[in-house]
Amino acid sequence: MNWFESLFFEQSALQAVCVISVIIAIGLGLGKLRICGISLGVTFVFFTGIMAGHFGFAIDPAILKYAEDFGLMLFVYELGLKVGPGFFSSFRTGGIKLNMLGLGLVFAGTATAIALSYILAIPMADMVGILSGATTNTPSLGAAQQTLNQLGLSAEGAALSCAVTYPLGVVGVILAFVFIKKFVARKTDYEPRHKGESDNTFVAEFHVTNPAVGGKTLSEISKLVATKFVVSRIWHGDDVSIPGPDDVLCLGDRVLAISTEDEVGRLTILFGEKSDRDWNKPDINWDTLDKNLVSRTIAISKPQINGRRLGSLKLRKHYAVNISRVSRSGVRLLARPDLVLQLGDRLTIVGTPDAINKVGALVGNSVTDLKDPNLAAIFIGMVLSLIVGSIPITIPGISVPVKLGLAGGPIVVGILIGRFGPHFHMITYTTRSANLMLRGIGLSLFLACLGLDAGGKFIDTIMRADGLIWIVAGFIITLLPSLVMTVVSMRWWHLDFGTAAGLVSGAMANPMSMTYANETTPGDNAPVAYATTYPLSMFARVVIVQLLVICFA
Repeated sequence: MNWFESLFFEQSALQAVCVISVIIAIGLGLGKLRICGISLGVTFVFFTGIMAGHFGFAIDPAILKYAEDFGLMLFVYELGLKVGPGFFSSFRTGGIKLNMLGLGLVFAGTATAIALSYILAIPMADMVGILSGATTNTPSLGAAQQTLNQLGLSAEGAALSCAVTYPLGVVGVILAFVFIKKFVARKTDYEPRHKGESDNTFVAEFHVTNPAVGGKTLSEISKLVATKFVVSRIWHGDDVSIPGPDDVLCLGDRVLAISTEDEVGRLTILFGEKSDRDWNKPDINWDTLDKNLVSRTIAISKPQINGRRLGSLKLRKHYAVNISRVSRSGVRLLARPDLVLQLGDRLTIVGTPDAINKVGALVGNSVTDLKDPNLAAIFIGMVLSLIVGSIPITIPGISVPVKLGLAGGPIVVGILIGRFGPHFHMITYTTRSANLMLRGIGLSLFLACLGLDAGGKFIDTIMRADGLIWIVAGFIITLLPSLVMTVVSMRWWHLDFGTAAGLVSGAMANPMSMTYANETTPGDNAPVAYATTYPLSMFARVVIVQLLVICFA
């Protein structure tokens, strides 16, 4: 049995693969367990690594460092690549408010950490670990450790303090939401107040009986109301046609319009009368409406189309077709002319078969191309991430330059490549499942190695007096800012509970609390707010922990 013992205890590349794989497998298995409806998910990989380190498992330090850094880079870069296409557009209207509130939470937690550092006499080298654990922000821990090493300081305390505060960091935000739902929230707080693009597109047929719109073009009619809608077909008697903006509506015409269900009442007033026919049943055969017109779904697979507005393609003018809906990651969007298209979007198009084929050739319509893994963009991005992360940023008054490091560099480059890569003919699209897998592999590698590195002294740490102080400090940093910011967002900024909980979860880098909020509130406001605030808040925390080390350590 010597071969089996050497497989797990004799340090080598093979032994490192075996130990890390077992830690990840056990951790992911335990992550499926739910206690009181709460699951820690992939976080259990971190705790499994801690237990493995406590029981004497260890791998070669160089391999451990490589796997930890590679996992962190892969996770953060893929996250940036995923949110990149919509990141800058999120800053319009509500996105600015959400990100400012998220930054407010980041600064509140940082101020609390600085205050507790003085009150409880905790060295800043340890407090940055507590702050990272309390906010479940492992990339910021990686940045703090890197800065500590650059200054010649020990990063061991940061890793240990993060390890002991991380569990309550995960649960603390959820406890804050439970408290608010029980004692603070009202019924109206669960009603979404800011509706964005959603999958609630609704198809309805209207009879034109309103004299105010008779004789006007669709372009003129659209200016009469603020309601956004798309007309996909017009019936002039028995003739069906695909309308354009210059088509004139006559009294007695019938129109098939796509909007949201909430706007049906306004459109009924606009056109005159709504038909009782249900056009939203899944079994409708659209091709039977007219023998010359068919409805098809085509996919955008050409990188040249990514980032262009739908109206700029002039599909109606050049091909006599109409786009009624756009499906993006399972969400149906209204096909407005100002809608920015992304690689992988599915267009619902109405027209003749020949015209649809021409549009398909224009946008690609190759599902195979979308499924192919675009590995070049990933590795090019990682090289650029290392370059950007290594650039020293001089801040007046601070002697040591700040670097984005392995946590900040990848997310910045990922966002930029995700948004602007196609403009340089770089194929950045990956399927949702591929992106989730790469992120999961990266995060699992990072958490397993981080836990394994800290596990040797974990139990001894929590048994010490300063270990208990770390836990108390971390819980305060988690709970207090989360409670205050959620209530402030709901009462002062008039956000619904789902949106407020999503922005707090994003600013705290806590996907578990976001999942809890999403499961207990209607709609998808929580994950949308989470995705909007997460990148900027995480970037801010990565920079802030480095500044804390430089200024106070």
